[in-house]
Amino acid sequence: MEADIFEYHKEEDTVDTESFQGEKRKIIQPASLKDPKLEKLKQALVDWINSTLNREHIVVQKLEEDLFDGLVLHHLLSRLAGVHLPVEEIALTSSTQIHKLGVILEDLDKRLGLQDSSQIKWNVKLIHNKDLLATIHLLVAMVRCFQPELDLPSNVKVEVVAVEVSRSGIKSDVQTEVLTEDSDTGPGSLSNTEREDPIEQLLKLEAHKVNTVKKAILHFVNQNMLSMGLQVADMDKQFADGVILLLLIGQLEGFFIPLYDFNLTPVNHSEMLHNVNLALDILNDTGLEMSSVDPQDIVSQDVTATLKILYALFKKHKGK
Repeated sequence: MEADIFEYHKEEDTVDTESFQGEKRKIIQPASLKDPKLEKLKQALVDWINSTLNREHIVVQKLEEDLFDGLVLHHLLSRLAGVHLPVEEIALTSSTQIHKLGVILEDLDKRLGLQDSSQIKWNVKLIHNKDLLATIHLLVAMVRCFQPELDLPSNVKVEVVAVEVSRSGIKSDVQTEVLTEDSDTGPGSLSNTEREDPIEQLLKLEAHKVNTVKKAILHFVNQNMLSMGLQVADMDKQFADGVILLLLIGQLEGFFIPLYDFNLTPVNHSEMLHNVNLALDILNDTGLEMSSVDPQDIVSQDVTATLKILYALFKKHKGK
């Protein structure tokens, strides 16, 4: 069986035993690579990345092929955590890619709370060598940290061969590797209601309760717009063109957004969309991640999308 495993990877040209001599490495069994659950998880992660980086016009097609140079991970970290690391935007050589990955993963591991190296199932070498198992472990950990409400396929497991290469030979052992836990088990597991966005939960309540919260948010908005001589009467419609939203963000965050950066009197859909996109970018830069909000929904006067943004601002600034 072991001979078949190494024969398979030799054909795919993905394993070089000399490259990890003295190390332990896990290789996904060929049969597990075809598991529908694994395919579903991979696609969910691809969709998550592409949705998160939509405004950067970055499109990922294959996890192991598109993340090895650090570009996608750098943009994900910037978008999700609002940090901008001092690394090259595009690393063309192997040495610069490895350096870039080192800086990114060092920061990520701290943010993921993984100070103990024994808990970390990825490293610079594995990611740069396009190791699918390590890449999936990293991305799942990022989702759990930055967007725990996202439903990834649960209970995904793969058969792996744990390989240890030394001068005396190769030791191998077949193991089961857990990629995602059963959604209904574990002390930290959440019910569907607990994972759901608070605004989506709110909109399922009785109408009078929804209106009470909307009035509180509206009061908060108008209180902060008073010094500019502006007032919002219709929360559902007045944020659609992005103008008041931009002015509100500037007022709350304490900075002035230059008038030439946005359309103060937008006259068409494109100008409105530009304003809303700018507002979401600014929110991301200030640490409020709004990747679940589609700018188009704001322009289309979607109540849920509008409330998500206003609630996030309200929650952050209400006590200031």
